[in-house]
Parts: sequence; C-alpha cells; structure tokens
Amino acid sequence: MTSTTSHRTRIAQQTTDSMMVSMIWLFMMQALAILGFDTPNLRCVMYLTGQHTDVPSNASTQQDISHVVLAFMGSDVFNTEEAEPKYPLFTTIGKTRQQFHADAKIMVAIGGWGDSLGFENACRDEASRKRWCNNVKHMIDTTGADGVDIDWEYPGGNRDDYKMIPNKEREWEIEAFAQLLTDLRKAIGKQKVLSIAVPGLERDLMAFNAITVPRIVKQVDFINIMTYDLLNRRDTVVKHHSGVAASLASIRRYMERGVPAEMINLGLAYYVKWAMTQKDCDTDQPLGCPTQLLEDPDTGADLGKTAAFSWHDDVPDELKASFARATAEGRYFEDGSYGYLDDKEQRWWTFDTERVIELKMNRIVAPLRLGGVFAWGLGEDAPHFAHLSATLDTLRDLTRDDIRDEL
Repeated sequence: MTSTTSHRTRIAQQTTDSMMVSMIWLFMMQALAILGFDTPNLRCVMYLTGQHTDVPSNASTQQDISHVVLAFMGSDVFNTEEAEPKYPLFTTIGKTRQQFHADAKIMVAIGGWGDSLGFENACRDEASRKRWCNNVKHMIDTTGADGVDIDWEYPGGNRDDYKMIPNKEREWEIEAFAQLLTDLRKAIGKQKVLSIAVPGLERDLMAFNAITVPRIVKQVDFINIMTYDLLNRRDTVVKHHSGVAASLASIRRYMERGVPAEMINLGLAYYVKWAMTQKDCDTDQPLGCPTQLLEDPDTGADLGKTAAFSWHDDVPDELKASFARATAEGRYFEDGSYGYLDDKEQRWWTFDTERVIELKMNRIVAPLRLGGVFAWGLGEDAPHFAHLSATLDTLRDLTRDDIRDEL
C-alpha cells in the first residue's frame, strides 16, 4: 500500500467513524422525540441580501417567517463621532415591512465575511465600545428596526486575512466580544432583538468557550449557527458543505458549551457549492478524497477551485453540463446528505435538496428541541422558493405535531 493510499484510507475511516457517531446520536434523538418530547414554537429567520432581493409574493408562503434580517450594514459605520451618521443599506426597514406580514420582526445584520475592522476598533476600550453601541441604538431608533444581528467572522481569528495576521494577535478579541454584546444589550434595551451569527466549524470557535458562552447567552435572544460552508477553501478533502451529520455535530458543540437548545437556530443554505478534486477519487466513496489546492498556502487567497451560486442565479455556462449531471445522478449518502462527484471534470457538488431540508428538521430541530431555523438567504431561493417551501411546510408539520401532543 502506498503512503498516499494509506493516508486516504485513514481519512475515509475517520470520516466513517465520525458519521457513525453522528448517526447514533440522530437515532437517540429520534427516539426521544417519539417518546413525546415537545417541539416549542419555532422561529423561522430569513436573511434578505442586497444581492438577491426577491421575496415571495404569496402571503401564505411567507406567513410563518418570524424574522427578516437585512444583510449587511458595515461594522465600521458605528465608530463615527458624527451627530447624524449615515446608515447605508440596500433597502429600508419601512419598505421591507410592507413586503411581509405585520408580526414579522425586521432586523439589520452588521458585519459579514471580510468585515471585521469595525468590530476590532469598537472593542479597543470602554469608550470605543460605548460609542459603537450607542450608535447602533441610534441606527435602530432612526430606521425603526426591531433589532440587530451581529455577524463578526470571527472574533479571535481565522478571518479572511488569517495567513497575514496570526490568531495569537487576536486572542484579546475573545473577551472583548462577550463584553461588546454585554454593552450592546445595555444600550439597546431588552425590548429590541439581539442575535448573533456564529461559525459552524470547530476550528473557528475560539470565542465560544466555558467562560464566554454563559456571558453571551445572557445577552442574546437567539444564536444563528452557520451550519453551511462546512467545506470551504481551507479544507483539503471532500465533504458535504451543509451535511446532516456535520450540521448535527455543529449544534452539539454549542450545546456542550452551554448554549440552551431553545436559543439555537439551525442554519440552512439555499445555494449550491462545488470544489475540484484530485484525479483518482472514487465516485462510489468520494468523502475524504483529496481536493485540489483551494487556497494560496502563503496568502490564503482564493485559487478559483471552489465556488458557489444560489438557486436564483443563472448556472454559469461552463458548469451547466456538470451541474445537470449532479442534479440527475447525485445521491443521498449514509447520513442523508446529498452530493455528486463528477469524475468527468473532477468536480464535487454539494447542496441541500428539499428532502435534505425536511430530514434536518425531523432529525435535528425537532428531537433536539431547537428554537428554530434560519436560511441564507431568502432571495437566493427565488423565483420558485422550493427550499423555502420545504422549510416552512416542515416547520408547520412540527408545530402541528406539538399541538397534537399537548392535546
């Protein structure tokens, strides 16, 4: 056996072992659900982005959307000393309210991938935190938003520039993040919604430890766990980007750190991802197969060997044939996740079908009694909103089951 083959065998075995543990957990959770554990009233949070602004026009389609989060407003906007600062956003709170039912909470997401400098500057000292938090409150009061979602990716490191600035230099942010949320809650008050979007991969959880988590959960209303992009350009082997077992493992990590289940929203991805693989991948057992080099080893820059597009986007011409094969010939893996290895192009496809979404709701959300789900993003699923419909239909089924249990 060659060293390459041996390495691949070890990776495949590790992947299999991890999936087996997760599947055992899934079975246990389903058993608990059957025994009568209740499903609470569930949140359905939708990010609405400036890139994809379409929303469903049918009132019945959107009636169970509880929160709409407009993404994004820059984090550095709130470090100003101006008396009347500008709050740039692709739409307004008022226009968004008109597009949804009266009970939907309309929020603003601050930050996003690659936008961290504003958070860093805000956290430097007590005065800078107070200024930032007061300006966020002013934005809420001025725009009429129901609250904010803090999307710092990520406090403590592993950001887009992690090759240039080592995590060691950002350890101070771990404590600072918890303090920023404490100060922000004090500034905006308890009547406004405060949520955070947090990483799904264990390697990015620097800011969520035994000391910080109890402080964080005291301040926020709910936590959106980004159980997607679990395959990204920092990875070196094939895996599902939003797999069932991997999503469950992400949720469990936060629960083990002390986050209450009812505070957690499971993340759903309304988009498709692909990554290039090495030539000799086994199409029958692609998980664990080495990918091509996805990022520059010195700078961390994207090498164009992995990418994504939403269900709303036109499929790029150069990907149409391969994507057609992925939708026609892809398969459901042992944990229920969907994927396809196109050996003609050495391209791995990974995305959630409607069936996978339903499976996640019934195997993760209900038995773990999570607080709900969220999706990135609403307009990304236009114009047919098939994945949204699968999400909402399953949520309604879970709610009806809960009502029947109570009766």
